[in-house]
Amino acid sequence: MGINLFKHNKEAYKAATEMLEQTGMAAIIHPTGTGKSLIAFKLAEEHPLDHFLWLSPSEYIYQTQLENLNMKFPNIQFMSYSRLMKNEDSIETLHPDYIILDEFHRCGAAEWGKSVRKLLNACPNAKRLGLSATNIRYLDNQRNMAEEIFDGKIASEMTLGEAIVRGILPEPKYVIAMYSYKKELNQLKKRIQALSNQGLITENQKLLEQLRRALEQAEGLDIVFEKHMEKKNGKYIVFCSGKEHMDEMKEQASTWFRRVDREPRIYTAFYNDTATDREFREFKKDNSAHLKLNEGVHVDDVDGVILLRPTVSPIIYLQQIGRALSAGSGKTPVIFDLVNNFDSLSCIDCLKKEMEEAFVLFPTTYGKGLRFSERFHITDETKDCRMLFQKLQTNLSSAWETYYIAARQYYREKGNLKVPKSYLTQTGLTLGSWIQTQRRVRAGSVTGNLSEEKVRKLDEIGMVWDSKDQSWNEALRELQAYYKEHGNLDVKARYVTENGFRLGRWVCNLRTKVKNKGLDQALTKEQQGELEKLGMIWDRNGEKWEEYFREAQGYYLEHGDLEVPVKYVTENGVPLGRWLAEIGSQTALTEEQRGRLEKIGFCKEKKTVRQWNEKYALAKRYYEEFGDLNVPVSYCVNGVKLGRWISNVRSKRKHPGASGMVLDEDRIRLLDRIGMDWKMSWELQWIHVNLKED
Repeated sequence: MGINLFKHNKEAYKAATEMLEQTGMAAIIHPTGTGKSLIAFKLAEEHPLDHFLWLSPSEYIYQTQLENLNMKFPNIQFMSYSRLMKNEDSIETLHPDYIILDEFHRCGAAEWGKSVRKLLNACPNAKRLGLSATNIRYLDNQRNMAEEIFDGKIASEMTLGEAIVRGILPEPKYVIAMYSYKKELNQLKKRIQALSNQGLITENQKLLEQLRRALEQAEGLDIVFEKHMEKKNGKYIVFCSGKEHMDEMKEQASTWFRRVDREPRIYTAFYNDTATDREFREFKKDNSAHLKLNEGVHVDDVDGVILLRPTVSPIIYLQQIGRALSAGSGKTPVIFDLVNNFDSLSCIDCLKKEMEEAFVLFPTTYGKGLRFSERFHITDETKDCRMLFQKLQTNLSSAWETYYIAARQYYREKGNLKVPKSYLTQTGLTLGSWIQTQRRVRAGSVTGNLSEEKVRKLDEIGMVWDSKDQSWNEALRELQAYYKEHGNLDVKARYVTENGFRLGRWVCNLRTKVKNKGLDQALTKEQQGELEKLGMIWDRNGEKWEEYFREAQGYYLEHGDLEVPVKYVTENGVPLGRWLAEIGSQTALTEEQRGRLEKIGFCKEKKTVRQWNEKYALAKRYYEEFGDLNVPVSYCVNGVKLGRWISNVRSKRKHPGASGMVLDEDRIRLLDRIGMDWKMSWELQWIHVNLKED
């Protein structure tokens, strides 16, 4: 029985296989729980004679996927990214036909990335398929790994919000509560004490005390869990920030879950630690009447997630939510947000935006007029506390002079006001956010009171009102310096200037922006002109093709053909042999490009195939002249050692596993037609030939 794909995965599989045939690479970006790994297994199932190398961050996650399928894949060789890194010296021996990069966004890690790049360079003819819930490394300057590894070739892309709207994943119940607030209260206390106005200090201290009492009177987590854990013996994933945090939270379990189960079963597993296999497997198969808690690893059959891990990354936040959702499960999982992600980080706004966009793209799924709030139920157990917190935040944010003093101090220390958005002063002032707000008030995008006197005071300490222009001017200066030194703008993706400016990443992002929006939408005419002066390359692939073609043309003029060894590299460092081998096995050439190559002797047919056909033609001529293929081993014709070749062919048939020429059924039939005697020994062959000559 083969693998049956969900409808959405059938569509993705079709798109991926077509893209693999056309370009040799494809990426699939689907949320956690949608079954995207089945697409890769389906590919392996339908290509049983091809060798697959499957790379993943974790071996036991891969083994679990196999167990769920209850199938074996002898054509798949699994290797974790860390194992690949430790065995770089053996990469040249792998020779895969397909490379599967599971969770390919992890290939952006420094050391893992080097190993993966070495593998891809060593196996240029291997087709590569990537699987991930996201292609963006949010905390790594938002690097786009689909661009870096797959040249932007995305076969299928789906957001978590779209998956929920389309009914692929279930709609969860979202519960907001808090398990810790002392740290937040201490930060607020410091901010109040830093105010210069005594009346404002007194007013905010009263609000702070009201907030403290409201938090103390709010229902405890034991009541929250009892109320919303409808399945008392369910399975829940708990996300912690690390082992120390996990151990601390385990000590709270007896208190938190006492109203649900006095003896909950707790299983601990670290994502990248294979030593926790036993705990993970025990959690999966536990069907007891007790509450089950698994701290940190994804498994399909879960009833909810408990978020204890604060994060500034919307991508990580959505992945954590996705751990509770599985295609075809039919469940309504519950999400307990205990770190206030919903308000303080606004991460859920990402999901809201995704779902709103999906309602527009797929209006018939739920009918017209339905909106996010009607489909995504949120229970806020800290509503009163949050209202007090918001009021206190508003009051503190109005202390303009306090923030200005902090901004002036920052300018004196740093020499500028390029304050990171998340920057906090030692007293807890959100200076980065305040600077952003001043810009938005002056631009008119938000309401506020910013007098001319305040504008003048900020100008005196180096306020940059248009941060986008500032970024552009800085990048342009670095580009001009790069062009002056190198004579071009062929900036590598990871290039960083001496000033620490990520120029390569900036250029990559700009190319992506121009590709998606068009030149006129992405840049002003003045900006376009500045870049044209420096010879900006927008279509890097097209420019690269022209460069390689010029090298091929030079080789042809010098040697009279394009019989280039695969490992041949030109004096300019261009791997011409590998390039010609790759385009010979792909069809992604325009008619104009193919015509230009053919004029300089390019032949799509591989060199080994041509050589075999030429020797076969000589063997056929020998047969027509002598009536058999009993060719002496030393026999040569037109400089070809035909006798030796015939002997090697017989040996290959006798020992098919040996390296060397490919001897398939078609070639065997061709040789049979011209009287090939497969069993004939060398001695018998020599006797027959001598008798014939006598």
